[in-house]
Amino acid sequence: MTDDASPCQACGACCSYSSNWPRFTIEDDAELDLIPEKFVNARQSGMRCDGDRCSALTGKVGEFVACGIYEIRPEVCRTCMPGDPECAMARRRHRLPVLAVDNDSA
Repeated sequence: MTDDASPCQACGACCSYSSNWPRFTIEDDAELDLIPEKFVNARQSGMRCDGDRCSALTGKVGEFVACGIYEIRPEVCRTCMPGDPECAMARRRHRLPVLAVDNDSA
């Protein structure tokens, strides 16, 4: 992994944490219409999951992953940041080390 690569590309824990996440929150209908139907759950309230894993996630958690709809991903996915409390919780569940947060950049 290069220095400028996101730690998320070697993780994916937040995208495979719970079948109840990610949920749609503040997206409008036009934004939601961009997400392919095969990735939306039956209630149309969030992303479809295979077990606890978002169906748009590709690759192997903890090694190399990517989001199949990265450019049009839901808002909740955009707000999850490397090292934040949600990230730490998901990484612990997958037995991955918690990322250090750089408080100087905040």
